[in-house]
Amino acid sequence: MRFLFKTDYNDDIRLIPHSGYLWSYGALLILLVIAPFTLSSYLMSQLVFVCIYATVGVGLMILTGFTGQASLGHAAFLAIGAYTAGYLHQLGVPFPVYFLASGILTGIIGAMVGFPALRLQGIYLVIATISFALIVEEVLARWESVTHGNDGMRVKTIELLGSTVPRDSPTFYYLCLGLLILVIVGTLNLMRSPTGRAFVAIRDSETAAKSMGINVARYKVKSFALSAAITGFAGCLFAHKMSFISPEMFTLQLSIEFIMVIIIGGVLSLHGAVLGAIFIVMVDPFLTFLKDDIPGLIAGLAATFGAGAEQAAHIKANIAAVASANGLKGAIYGLIIMLFILFEPYGIYGRWLKIKLFFQLFPLYKRATFKRQKIYVKSERNR
Repeated sequence: MRFLFKTDYNDDIRLIPHSGYLWSYGALLILLVIAPFTLSSYLMSQLVFVCIYATVGVGLMILTGFTGQASLGHAAFLAIGAYTAGYLHQLGVPFPVYFLASGILTGIIGAMVGFPALRLQGIYLVIATISFALIVEEVLARWESVTHGNDGMRVKTIELLGSTVPRDSPTFYYLCLGLLILVIVGTLNLMRSPTGRAFVAIRDSETAAKSMGINVARYKVKSFALSAAITGFAGCLFAHKMSFISPEMFTLQLSIEFIMVIIIGGVLSLHGAVLGAIFIVMVDPFLTFLKDDIPGLIAGLAATFGAGAEQAAHIKANIAAVASANGLKGAIYGLIIMLFILFEPYGIYGRWLKIKLFFQLFPLYKRATFKRQKIYVKSERNR
């Protein structure tokens, strides 16, 4: 076990606590750099989506995990960033300019959403963000002169430094990976700053935060703006990866997927955003396997145990119909969320911390080590 002796405040806020972090994350970075030269094109495409989803997850983590403000409207912020990039690219604006414009414009709109949401909490804030997402989806469908309506918008290939960057090229992957790394490092530094500490104070207790002189309204709006801006940057790369965007792509289900990223990965850590993104991106291949291969395997087992050819074919047809039914993906998402909330509220990263601590403290590990002790301010007990 490694013991860290902290002698001053700088030890507590150091970005790299010890050399083990440097070696482990350095090795991970090397693996990610050489990935385009060792993995198949399909896996590289999935890795790009992991980077994009993880970037959105980090933005949502700032708002929900660190500030305690729930949101089911981040698909709308992704759409604003994507359509801003697509529209400005059609006008001949260079990539660096419209990339920055996507994030800045989305951040401004996020701040505008944050102002009316100041007096809302809990389920009412969730309803407000859902309403905002529905409004954005309707605007995208109606504003045909800019968005091309329900016909969608074709997004051209990135042009950078006089050359094109195809969506399946290693350069595009490095762009997505670089954005994710910058966002993670920036968020780590943000959470070490007075602003980040104010976010956490608001999450834990707004009353206590006010008593310490924190302007709760200002920091809530700032959190909305930062979260939306990061999602807007991801939306720009998402548009180029998809090469075609339409309002039907930015629905409530996509917002639920983003919420699942931080719930499944771990809502209190940036590691959770990455782990959750990996999980969510790999759900689709699993559903494809469930729909295409599982019916045949079960029918084969039924035939092995004495079922006739006609009965086995009937079983296969019924299972295939269930697997391809509308709403199956949403039902599986809901089941996964319930299982994680009930049995592992700290997510995948929380489970990893428990396993690691178990081996570090064995045989002195106690199951109550991770049990959260909720401390209520007297004025908040009846809320």
